[in-house]
Amino acid sequence: MGRVLMKGTEAIAEAAIQAGCKYFFGYPITPQNEIPEYMSAHLPEVGGVYVQAESEVASVNMILGGGATGYRVMTSSSSPGISLMSEGISYIAGCQIPAVIVNVMRAGPGLGGILPGQADYYQATKGGGNGDYNIIVLAPSTLQECVDLTQLSFDLAQKYRILVMVAADGFMGQMMEAVEIKPSPTKDQPADQSWGLGFMEERGGKRSHLHSLFLAPEPLEEHNRKLQEKYSAIKAAEQRCELYQADDAELLIAAYGTTARISRSAVNNLRAEGLKVGMIRPITLWPYPYEAFKKIPSTVKNILVAEMNAGQMVDDVKVATGCRYPVSFYGRTGGFAPSVKEIENECRKILGL
Repeated sequence: MGRVLMKGTEAIAEAAIQAGCKYFFGYPITPQNEIPEYMSAHLPEVGGVYVQAESEVASVNMILGGGATGYRVMTSSSSPGISLMSEGISYIAGCQIPAVIVNVMRAGPGLGGILPGQADYYQATKGGGNGDYNIIVLAPSTLQECVDLTQLSFDLAQKYRILVMVAADGFMGQMMEAVEIKPSPTKDQPADQSWGLGFMEERGGKRSHLHSLFLAPEPLEEHNRKLQEKYSAIKAAEQRCELYQADDAELLIAAYGTTARISRSAVNNLRAEGLKVGMIRPITLWPYPYEAFKKIPSTVKNILVAEMNAGQMVDDVKVATGCRYPVSFYGRTGGFAPSVKEIENECRKILGL
């Protein structure tokens, strides 16, 4: 389709369909309700199946079963719903099943509020479930990027046999922008017949066995070793980051998602005043773009982390920079986002103005 004005949640859903997702299992929770609603209406039009699960626990286990066939599957939820999925996410990681989860984040903790937030950073990047595992986490900052990264998520899930999370937020879920949604080149890619369940004929009748239970310590350690090898390969190949107005910057704002949109405006305003401020925007929250931080120009003297939480990406920035720079933080919680003016004022304080 050409460029069309769409709400963020609906754009994500259509992008998934155009990426070849045929099976969606979901449960309603604000502010992502339009994703399952859209899927229920439009998946049958392409021969797909929508299932209304009885809970988030059920929906994550449904994508475990659906993804085990090798086909492209997806669920979506919002912050406390993702918490309920944590056990299933660990099982999916242990079984190496490709699947996609969209988290349209809301304010927390607990039930919190239905307004936007970024307080799921730890949950997404540090592992909400048990065990030594990682998932790929993509953080869009525009609705077009929501579309593009949703489609990319299915390719990455299939390539690495891993769970991929698209970490959007309530702002992106509910805002409207013009987007272009093209059918993914891999949309009709056949399901993997080498490991997926249901392909006994192609394997000469041999059954496939996917599991995450290893009662003896040696097989479990070997399984974990192989997982870590895969995660190392992903770290080497899939780091994504944007540097904006950074070539001569003395102060860099580190931000992702909606906060990066706000920070971009602050950078533009401060540049208009002659202040050398730039932005570094992680697009992959895992793997974290450490390599991009290593290439920060020598002009940089300070880094300001801006988030819609109480400060969760700060530690990753410190690790990424080797603590070579003073790292400050400014954030808002409760459903508020840092305003352009607030970020500008924080930058001026750091620059001694």
